[in-house]
Amino acid sequence: MSGTSSGSPAVVVEARPTIRLKFVGFWDGFDPHDNFFTRLLGRRYRLELCGDPDFVIFSYVGERRRDYRHWNCVRIFYTGENIPPDWSACDWAFSFEHTADPRHFRMPHWPFYVDPMALVKPPDHDPAAVLAGKQRFCAFVVSNPLCRTRNDFFRRLSRYKPVDSGGKVLNTLGHRVGDKQAFLRDYKFTIAFENESHPGYTTEKIVEPMLANSIPIYWGDPLVGRDFDTRSFLSAHDSPSLDDLVERVIEVDRNPVLHHELLSRPWFRDNRVPACADSRQILEQFTRIFSTPIAPVARSRSVNHLLGIDRLPAEVASIQRRIRRKYWKITRNA
Repeated sequence: MSGTSSGSPAVVVEARPTIRLKFVGFWDGFDPHDNFFTRLLGRRYRLELCGDPDFVIFSYVGERRRDYRHWNCVRIFYTGENIPPDWSACDWAFSFEHTADPRHFRMPHWPFYVDPMALVKPPDHDPAAVLAGKQRFCAFVVSNPLCRTRNDFFRRLSRYKPVDSGGKVLNTLGHRVGDKQAFLRDYKFTIAFENESHPGYTTEKIVEPMLANSIPIYWGDPLVGRDFDTRSFLSAHDSPSLDDLVERVIEVDRNPVLHHELLSRPWFRDNRVPACADSRQILEQFTRIFSTPIAPVARSRSVNHLLGIDRLPAEVASIQRRIRRKYWKITRNA
């Protein structure tokens, strides 16, 4: 006897569309089979990672910054660095930029590191309990030595109280911390300066201390308030100078009421995940990309393409990075 009633309707399961995809030019350790994009796209598509793709998602990292040129299919640019999209090299882009171009979706780098929902404060969030558990003053964990503004602020704040540096730069512990997130949990504040300052350029540096309920002392994106509630942290972009920012830190450090007030605020504006990190909206943009027929820019034989001008933005960015590294080495040894 059949276990299925003859009167039951058949269940039809729609097959997910197949997307032929390749990742190119990403950082060391990037897993093309398991990453932010594959986990997101896997909700709606069956991904076929292959050498003959219909879509290439590419980035500019190190010696692999030109690899995308080997494919003449639809190119989707992604960057976690302060590099704008080059529209002579890509058809679509995901970056930190604020722009109304429909080919572009603003997606900073921090959702790669942090589940945005983990930063939504629950109704039972207890600022007093959080503050009671903070035994140390301020943390600093940095591996890139090239940001003079960040290094300068570290030294200025250290004149008030010692700042514990557990990274490669200006280390005060005698060793490098293994688990950054666990390290930050003990601290009331964390210096969370970006490598560079540019509108929209927000990385994981601001959200890592938020996860540990350590108040970020932030510098980098002057438009950071579009995504995050600036009443929940201390922003250099709300201060006329670094010395003023130091005074604001001191004021909160000495006044538990002010500290409690900061901790009581949601990290996000209105305690809602911003559009730039909303997985549903990011997935909708990919659906738009996969369903929009276009003539890929890679197949264009424009003068820019023939002369190699399309490669200039990546080359300029690479030169700038090398100059900054050389300058740091010279000034360090001076």
